[in-house]
Amino acid sequence: MWDALFPYVAALLPTVAVAVLFYFLIKTILEGDRRERLAQSKWEKEHEKERSRDTPENSS
Repeated sequence: MWDALFPYVAALLPTVAVAVLFYFLIKTILEGDRRERLAQSKWEKEHEKERSRDTPENSS
């Protein structure tokens, strides 16, 4: 039985391995992008607060 099944397993194994590798690669890239966007947003908010504190308010 193994002799009949082995050619199919051997043919599909590289494709499955590359698909799993691709999945984890894309997952890591997207998670890194999400973290970078959160950090950028946090940085922009902090600098916007700092800028609004440093500028004198116009009082009429």
